[in-house]
Amino acid sequence: MNTTYASNANDRQTMLEKPTDRIDRSPWPDAIRREFEQEARQPDGRVGQYLLAETDGLRIWMIKLAPGERVGFHRHVLDYSWTSVTGGHGRQHIMDGTTAEYGYEAGETRHETYAAGASKVHDLQNIGDADLVFLTIERKRSANPPLPLPETRQGAAA
Repeated sequence: MNTTYASNANDRQTMLEKPTDRIDRSPWPDAIRREFEQEARQPDGRVGQYLLAETDGLRIWMIKLAPGERVGFHRHVLDYSWTSVTGGHGRQHIMDGTTAEYGYEAGETRHETYAAGASKVHDLQNIGDADLVFLTIERKRSANPPLPLPETRQGAAA
């Protein structure tokens, strides 16, 4: 079955509208909890593994995860859109304490907007059997200022 995802302003779906494959509300493993607490002390604005481009108005990121690979906790404060390039299956530990699993379709795009002072913190693990690739575009002219990025890590794997 072919699915077309509209990209116009009238069809701006968010993660809140995305059904989960599975939700788990049991306590996180200690290592995951400690990593989440560390991110809270030092917010990480690297929302991808690779910063592909940055302008005055945008940051463009890529995440490419092999099966079983994980990108750690990061904080979204800017309005952004992501597109699943390959499709696949992922697991996220989300700041509300839940663990959610999602299926992604190639070409699926979601949009997120954050009010002043609002943010989202999560990680992402590829739980599928093929590479999972996402492109994320952050809009730097959002209600919140961009988080600083470590100079030595821009353009490098997070």
